[in-house]
Amino acid sequence: MERIKKIPLPISGLILGLAACGNLVQSHGEVYRNIFGAISAIFAVLLIIKIFTSFEQTKKDLENPVIASTFPAFSMSIMILSTYLIPYSDLLARAIWVIGLIFHIILIVWFSMKFISKFDIKKVFPSWFIVYVGIVAGSVSSKAFGYEEVGRWLFYFGLISFIVILPVVIKRVFVVKGIPEPALPTITIMTAPAGLLLAGYMNAFENKSYVAVLALLIISQILYIYVLTQLPKLLSLKFYPSYSAFTFPTVITAIGLKGAANYLKGVNESLKFLSSVALIEEIIAVLLVVYVLIRYISFLSFNVKSN
Repeated sequence: MERIKKIPLPISGLILGLAACGNLVQSHGEVYRNIFGAISAIFAVLLIIKIFTSFEQTKKDLENPVIASTFPAFSMSIMILSTYLIPYSDLLARAIWVIGLIFHIILIVWFSMKFISKFDIKKVFPSWFIVYVGIVAGSVSSKAFGYEEVGRWLFYFGLISFIVILPVVIKRVFVVKGIPEPALPTITIMTAPAGLLLAGYMNAFENKSYVAVLALLIISQILYIYVLTQLPKLLSLKFYPSYSAFTFPTVITAIGLKGAANYLKGVNESLKFLSSVALIEEIIAVLLVVYVLIRYISFLSFNVKSN
């Protein structure tokens, strides 16, 4: 139980990364998807136990703007993980998906009341994208339940949020600067929103716009390239729970590219090369997810032994 109580809330990012990674590698075999999904589900259950057994500590942790803005990754995880249950119980899967969506909406309202009403640019981090654009996880998973119309509305909300928040985050990262070292890994999250919007668009919209797909793809890849240039420096930092930020952003960017590549090569033969680029990004994403998983297990084991 002590080990469970030591689980940090930012592990929600790893839970999300594992769940999404399962979908990323599904084309290589259902067994690989299930492995990532099972590990994600185990950590999700442990996090739920931690929240209820350390409720006061959880409330205290959520006073931190970085932790508060990364925690909605958990509600995103619930929506993604619900799709794993469809073969076993469609009704249960749908119920969990709805719970995840409602939970995320509640977190958006709570976060807005707490941090937007008393706005402070120094409390802005790239993880703000998780709060507002993160709801597009519902768009990504909507097709599995036939909820595409809901998914489209979630996409539009996420798109507007992305347009509004991006300039603020850019100002925070490049102008204001001064992001504390433990929060530096959240810079990786900058590649997530455009990739998530692209993946959400590919899943929730039947009649796709070539221009829209290309635009989202270009934006996501520009941000991805920037993140890649920062990774060597970020990975050289000592371990922080914010390491979980290395997982989902790279995974969802690869998922978005993979889906877009399949669509675009059918429209324009000259874009067939994107499938090869998608494979490279897929490999990078899987390696990062496995690496962070190992570092987290090592971190949690050491914490228990040291106590």
